[in-house]
Amino acid sequence: MKSSLRTEVGGVSLETPVIVASGVWPMDPRLWPAGSIEGVGAVCSKGMTLEPREGNRGLRIVETYSGVLNSIGLQNPGVEHFIAEELPLLDNSGRPVIVNVAFETLEDLGKMLERLKSFRSMVVAVEMNVSCPNVSRGGMSWGVHLESLGSAVSMAREVWEGPLWVKLSPQAPSIGEFARASQEGGAQAVVVGNTWLGMAIDNDLERPFFENVFAGLSGPAILPLALRAVWEAAGAVDIPVIGCGGIARPGDALSMILAGASAVEVGTALFIDSGLPASICRELEANLTKKGLASVRELVGRARNYQGEIGERLR
Repeated sequence: MKSSLRTEVGGVSLETPVIVASGVWPMDPRLWPAGSIEGVGAVCSKGMTLEPREGNRGLRIVETYSGVLNSIGLQNPGVEHFIAEELPLLDNSGRPVIVNVAFETLEDLGKMLERLKSFRSMVVAVEMNVSCPNVSRGGMSWGVHLESLGSAVSMAREVWEGPLWVKLSPQAPSIGEFARASQEGGAQAVVVGNTWLGMAIDNDLERPFFENVFAGLSGPAILPLALRAVWEAAGAVDIPVIGCGGIARPGDALSMILAGASAVEVGTALFIDSGLPASICRELEANLTKKGLASVRELVGRARNYQGEIGERLR
């Protein structure tokens, strides 16, 4: 029996359940490492805003023992430049393109979605970024208040007719509640989640490394936290959950799927191993064969079937 990695997540058909997370790869596929597209089911754009953004001042990236702190600040050329110059290149990559949109106001969000509607054939889904921790306005501020999140998702649903995903903030008071609010607003999937807030100190200068003091932590260090968030979200909603955060090895992606994720997004680890998506696919195929399963969809949430004492307590 030949096992299949094909799946459908939040209204998007994927050859594999492995997605390149926003903000990792260059927007020009010609700059992607050779062979890195193998195993990739879809690619997320960098976070787009209505107008160009220069990003944050000062130091932007600091490596930690088991991850990376970043304070990029959504640097991007704006949605018009993206549509004219970068979207056509991504569309030619041979993989579905998901556009990550960030916004300060509902008016900004509405204008971006109106522009993207004309390019629906190139954009398989919009991923609403309500979770970026590195901007002073917009970003995470939309994702830590239920009322704000609900209004943003509902408005986006009115404007954007295609698949709508919401990238949740791990700083939200309750991942389950915010996932439910996204579903009730019309989202077809939730991405759980973005970077965790952290910081670094420059001991010589006796000051924080980053101008914004706090920055977003990604990499292997956050896998246990992201895994817990996926578990909570999957238990709270009926729409698909996409696991994102800390995936550095093939087994990490499998754990996310067993916890309830229908697909995974990989990010920081691609700086070290551009072949990770292909490795994840091989791991999933081997696991399906070992268990005699026909589809990766049969793996989703299998860890939730555990009936022991600990399992009952965690439900």
